[in-house]
Parts: sequence; C-alpha cells; structure tokens
Amino acid sequence: MVEKDLSNDKTWMRRALAHAERGLGQTSPNPVVGACVVTDDGVVVGDGAHERAGGPHAEVLALDQAGSRACGSTLYCTLEPCVHTGFTGPCTERILAAKIRRVVIAVKDPDPRVNGRGASVLRAGGIDVDVGVCQEEATELNQPFFTAVRLRRPFVILKAATSLDGKLSAKVGTRTFLTSADANRHAHHTRARVDAIAVGSETVLVDDPLLTVREEIFQERPLIRVIFDRRLRTPPTAKIFSTRGGPVIIMTSEKGVSSKAARALEEAGSTVVAVEGAGLLPMLQRLISFNVQSVLLEGGAMIHSAAWDENLVDYVQLYVTPHVLGRNGVPLLEGRSFSSTALVRRQVKVLGNDTVIEGYVHRSD
Repeated sequence: MVEKDLSNDKTWMRRALAHAERGLGQTSPNPVVGACVVTDDGVVVGDGAHERAGGPHAEVLALDQAGSRACGSTLYCTLEPCVHTGFTGPCTERILAAKIRRVVIAVKDPDPRVNGRGASVLRAGGIDVDVGVCQEEATELNQPFFTAVRLRRPFVILKAATSLDGKLSAKVGTRTFLTSADANRHAHHTRARVDAIAVGSETVLVDDPLLTVREEIFQERPLIRVIFDRRLRTPPTAKIFSTRGGPVIIMTSEKGVSSKAARALEEAGSTVVAVEGAGLLPMLQRLISFNVQSVLLEGGAMIHSAAWDENLVDYVQLYVTPHVLGRNGVPLLEGRSFSSTALVRRQVKVLGNDTVIEGYVHRSD
C-alpha cells in the first residue's frame, strides 16, 4: 500500500483552523468550525467559518463560495461534517452534491449524532476521506465543546491574579487590586471568548464585581454571569444587578430556592437555580442546560480550591504581579500541590509589569 503524502494538507488545514477562530465566543452550544476548498493545483476557491449558533455551517459557506469549482476538489474541515438535521441540513448531503473528490478532517465529532457517521457517509458516497490532520490543534480549539459533550459539564478555566509570594489578597475579606492595565485588558479578552464567568458569594460580598466585558472589547453574545451561593448571601443591591452585561444565574441549594432571599434576588433580576447534590460538579453540570460550555472561574480562594479538589479545573490563567503581600495574605490553592511549571502546553507572556502564565492542567484527549 502506497502511503499518502499529507504534507500540503497541514498547510490548508491551518488555513481552515484560522477561519474557525472567527467563531470563538459566539457559537455555543455549537463548536467552532472552519473549512476551505482547494483544487488539485493548489488554488483556494472557497473559505468558510461557522460564526454563530443557528447560522450556516463552515462547509456550506466554503462550498457556496467555490460554486462549480468545488467539483473534483478537496474540502478541508476542522471538525467532522454533520450528518443530522438541526437548524440547518446535513453538511454531508451538501458535500456529496458538490461532487467533492476528497475530504480532509482534522478531528472526529464526539457528538453521538455524528461520531464517525459523517465520515462513513462520505466514504459510502465515493469520497476519499482522511481524518487526523492537525488533530491536536483542532481539539484544543474546541475544548469547551468536547468537554461538554464528553463530560456533560463546561470546560473550566481557573483565573487568578497573585502577588509574587502567591497571595490573592492582603488579608481575608479585603479587596486587593493587583493587576496592571495591560493585564486587565488581556483578562477582558478572555471574558469575551467564554460563555460564562463565575464567582462565589464571598467574592460578591468583598469585591462587589460587575463581571462584564469592558476595556472597549467587542462581544456579540451576552456573557452569562454565575454566582455559586448555597446560603444565598448575595445582596439584591449588588452591583452585578445594575448592569446589562448579561443574565445573572445564582446556583443554590434546594432549600434556598424557596426562601425570601431567593425571591428578592429574582426581583433584582437574577435566575435562582436549585441544584441537588454537594460540591461544584452538580452546579457546573446544570449550566449545560443554559448552553454554557466554558466557564471562567474568577474566585475567590474557596471556589478555586473546591474546583481544584474536585478535579474540575481544565485550564489555568495566572497573572503574577510584582507585589509582595506577606504572611497575612490569602494564598492561591493553599496546601494543594499546584505549580504553574507543571501546566501542559504552558505559555508565558509579559503584560506591562505583570506576567501571565497559562496552560492545561492535564493533557486534552
């Protein structure tokens, strides 16, 4: 059997991946997908990206742009084409009708409605199909979607800012400003790309945050703001209720949801949700029903520790600042075996006087 030369495939797949990035922060509960159509002599005749839920799929847009030139060409797509009908028809039917000769897929779609069936339908239609080109990059791009499908919970990013000596604040119950303007802008870019931002009730009481995307950064979809609050300590006068930044969901216990405090919080503009079971996992799982596939967990220390202890942290974004807060400061993940040097696919970037260190807690599959 003659082995295929896939060297050019990576070039075209990276083009498709670049198009897929256009949908980041806008497509949930759908994945981000990019596609391009390339003729045998290396001419790109069509590009496409899935940019919002309910909108056209990347493959269809690329084929529409290619028109009759798609016949006999190769289609590169960052995720296996769908074979079911949702807001749109099956992409596999459109690909077959265009008489594409070959389809190159970066990664198989874990959605049970697809999960290999898309590739099988294309092969049955006489199309040459290759799967796995730039698989790692494509998987990383869609980690929130893959996590939601496989684990039935959102992809969790633990975000924290610490002093040089690893402290989150000067002392318990004290709001402490640490990061520079450059770091703040970077953090708001991250907020604009996730589905939800979450904090514990202690953070609301101490910091009274807005939990919005600012710094003049565009965000097409409203950012869902989540408060984990089993005792319903969040005051109805909190600043979070005074903005139009997006829906506010308060996750609490079954006992708390029928209380006067719950009714007051709903009158303030929140949705109070009762969750069975202990720990953070049931609360995170419930967020799937709100089309939340990625959560930026901003604190405080107790919520960070709880997520770490339950093995729910998928990615860490740590801003290290030049301050020193001393022995009375509140440490990040106190008593736990955390080291930023152990992060997978670790990245380090200087932002003004601060440094952001980020990476995966464990290897993505």
